[in-house]
Amino acid sequence: MKIEALRSACKGTVTASGEAAFQEAIHGNLWNRLIPDRAPQVVVRAEDEQDIIAAIRFARENTLKVVVRGGGHNWCQPTLRHGGMLIDIQNFTKVIALDVENRRAVIQPIISNRDVQKLLNPHGLSFPTGHCPQVKASGYFLGGGMAWNPTVWGSGAENVEAIELVTARGELIRASATENPDYFWAARGSGSGFFGVVTKYFLKLHPLPKAIHGSLYYFSLDDAEAVGAWLGALAPRLSPTIEMSQFVVQAPPELQDKAAAHKGWICMVTANAFEDTPEAAKAALQPLEAGPVTPVSGSFATPLTFEDLFNASGALWPEGLRSKVEATFSNSCPGAMMKAVVGKLREAPSPLTVFLFTIFCGPNVPTPKKNMALSMSSKVYGGPWTMWKDAVGDAANAAWHEDLIATLRPFNVGYYIGESNTVKRPATAVQALSPENWQRLADLRAKYDPEGLFFSPFEGLAGGQL
Repeated sequence: MKIEALRSACKGTVTASGEAAFQEAIHGNLWNRLIPDRAPQVVVRAEDEQDIIAAIRFARENTLKVVVRGGGHNWCQPTLRHGGMLIDIQNFTKVIALDVENRRAVIQPIISNRDVQKLLNPHGLSFPTGHCPQVKASGYFLGGGMAWNPTVWGSGAENVEAIELVTARGELIRASATENPDYFWAARGSGSGFFGVVTKYFLKLHPLPKAIHGSLYYFSLDDAEAVGAWLGALAPRLSPTIEMSQFVVQAPPELQDKAAAHKGWICMVTANAFEDTPEAAKAALQPLEAGPVTPVSGSFATPLTFEDLFNASGALWPEGLRSKVEATFSNSCPGAMMKAVVGKLREAPSPLTVFLFTIFCGPNVPTPKKNMALSMSSKVYGGPWTMWKDAVGDAANAAWHEDLIATLRPFNVGYYIGESNTVKRPATAVQALSPENWQRLADLRAKYDPEGLFFSPFEGLAGGQL
């Protein structure tokens, strides 16, 4: 393998295994600090599409398999494989175009959820970005895009109108519903199983809701089951403009004494209404004031911005931690699921862990399947985000996490490919799509990448698993 030929062909950096900068190249931008021992042979940090094309062609000539890294936020780190080439696109950070009048934008993949809203909101526009502020568009769209205001705007991927990508043959093409539609179908929901490198996203934008208001309630952990049952029954009667979640988290400092009996754990309920007037937001949120039990603390219909939403979400999922995640879809009663796990949640070994159920609101849940790889839809979404600081906690947190997700598994109808451990449990990748969509994805991979240039979801992962 003549690595100097690749360096000569690329404007970006090329780093080979054994070189001084290699460990930083493969680990430096990873979100999850629980890092496996898998490693590629070479990393290409591309500067533009021509670098990607050169890298793909070099990989083909040298029989190297390829994997792509965007923002490095995927929790189970499928961009680390044994051998092959890692194409890192973290320098693709530009906003190519913004058409305010026609509500359209074109972006490169490495723009964060927070920065998308910062770009759009001053113009009275918005987009169904994800919740974690640091997540970049690349993996978010490929995974399907669990979005803010989901039952009104839909997923992030539903609001992508076209993409540009480099194929396994090293060709730069555009894909949409009418142009190269197979690529467009696969790029929205296949996750790390996609057989191309997306370099641009063409977005359909929405008017910014003029009145985003949020209610916040804390309940004793003893009441989590009753609260979950109530929310599950209430959700179909609530406005679809409400995004509602039930959490188990460590109580804030001012409520720690109220949660002392449960080692600091408390049940938290959030409900955010995306409306155009304060009156409409308050009316939508009013039913949540009549819960089955009295909250420990609460606030009603506080005005919010997207920046406020990101600050709250970012505080729940801070950077620099070791993590295990299992995000699932379920049509079961949230109360029944809380009953199954609440005893285990009291014993969570790390106070940084977050457990949540998002309970989708409105009469049309689950939503119909769309013409894309993303094919999971349900009444409830969520699970454990097990997070801790140091390696000394690895064994205890891993064991607790595996026990909890095994308890939840009988309730699950599917998984979210962007926030589940498809490395440790490959069946999760299969169950993130409907059976027919999984088969279609396999058929498209065989058609458009017949030589298997891109790593499949299962290749190069043995050993060193999370």
